[in-house]
Amino acid sequence: MFDNFEIWWVTGAQLLYGGDAVVAVDAHSKEMVEGLNNSGNIPVKVVYKGTANSSKEVEAVMKAANNEEKCIGIITWMHTFSPAKMWIKGLQQLKKPLLHFHTQYNEEIPWDTMDMDFMNLNQSAHGDIEFGHICTRMRIARKVVVGHWKSEEAQKKIAVWARVCAAVADAHDVRCLMFGLNMNNVAVTDGDRVEFEQRLGYHVDYYPVSSLMDYFKKVTDAEVDALVEEYKKEYTIKIDESGEEVYWEKVRNAAKAEIAIRRVLKDENATAFTTNFDDLGDADINDPNFCGFDQIPGLASQRLMAEGIGFGAEGDWKTACLYRSLWVMNQGMSTGCSFLEDYTLNFANGQTSILQSHMLEVTPLIATDKPKLEVHFLGIGIRKQQTARLVFTSKTGAGTKATVVDLGNRFRLITQDVECIEPKPMPKLPVASALWVPQPTFEIGAGAWILAGGTHHSAFSYAIDAEYWADFAEILGIECISINKDTTIENFKKELRTNEVYYMLNKALC
Repeated sequence: MFDNFEIWWVTGAQLLYGGDAVVAVDAHSKEMVEGLNNSGNIPVKVVYKGTANSSKEVEAVMKAANNEEKCIGIITWMHTFSPAKMWIKGLQQLKKPLLHFHTQYNEEIPWDTMDMDFMNLNQSAHGDIEFGHICTRMRIARKVVVGHWKSEEAQKKIAVWARVCAAVADAHDVRCLMFGLNMNNVAVTDGDRVEFEQRLGYHVDYYPVSSLMDYFKKVTDAEVDALVEEYKKEYTIKIDESGEEVYWEKVRNAAKAEIAIRRVLKDENATAFTTNFDDLGDADINDPNFCGFDQIPGLASQRLMAEGIGFGAEGDWKTACLYRSLWVMNQGMSTGCSFLEDYTLNFANGQTSILQSHMLEVTPLIATDKPKLEVHFLGIGIRKQQTARLVFTSKTGAGTKATVVDLGNRFRLITQDVECIEPKPMPKLPVASALWVPQPTFEIGAGAWILAGGTHHSAFSYAIDAEYWADFAEILGIECISINKDTTIENFKKELRTNEVYYMLNKALC
């Protein structure tokens, strides 16, 4: 995915010091960009776009960036003193994310040889501050990374931002199909889809389940046979109380549902979807003319999420879209990500925790071992039927959950650090699951999540932490709240109140 994108590097300079200085600036910049690309730390190619020495040159490169689809962000660096008034018109034009890299070519001051020529040429300490002022004066959202360009720490900060830029670019191409609408009068999964697209870029459409059934009817037995063979290779086949005949019938029907959903998503150019377990086609499964899913398409959801398709249960389009962006950011990481739901609390001595699961829809990207393909009775929703699903437990370790909620006057992105721990066996609950302890403690973490208005669904990753989500929110211009090891309820309440005042005043002024 990252191969389709590039980040542009623009060096700030001016002609005050003569043409030779600009030639030196250009050479240094090329070497630095080459060093970043060769570091192995930044997943998106950085492309050097030359020095900007005047207002017209700045404006031209910013307009060009806006018009280049492959460009997902701009890195600026002021090698020499670049008077910031010459950046005003260009910054006014810029529509792509901005990172300001406060660095310099040389790592240390050359004490014995430094002269005025060196001083005039190497003025990042001067020029970057001038540039930073104009960005602040113009209220330009950006990320500031400080450090030497060879520093792995600085490179990894740029890498975080690069992954986020890719997710933001992808978000503007995301179309999410709702197979059915939000269900059960649930408030937190609903919201303003028009404002959601304006702010975050995602486009969300209702898609009739009857139209999905048209695809379902056209799936052939040969196609189902081929997909079931894939299941046999990828998963451990486990036949329990359902019996072999029922097991393979339900697995085949689950495969048929997966094929139908895949085709709809492809034909509709969609990369996210939601389901509603009360809207699965014809209601009466005993009707001779029945046309519908005979079970919740949980297996399809699990597998599609593993391939980067966003998913939200019960019509939760916000989480479906957010999961898609999480998957994009997570590409190439050694650990996985998933849609999860807070299910039940475990008030255990010394380690109170929350069981994460759903009826079925957790992706095997977070599984500890090879998932088992099982069929069990599911007594919820319009289909109280034997239902196929992948069963596994999650990896242990630190991770971050994220959600986005609609507060009426704004969207709030909430993140929380959690520690995934090993659960005890659950022989009577054959589902995919995770068990985690919210940080800093269960009581503070769970309480803060509730105070922030968090959802019972979340997009979870072991690798994508709060820094990524903070950059994501900064680029999109939405509120971001983080719950971590330093959170206290008293200070958290103050932050929520302060933010409420800020956004109320901001709306009034606009």
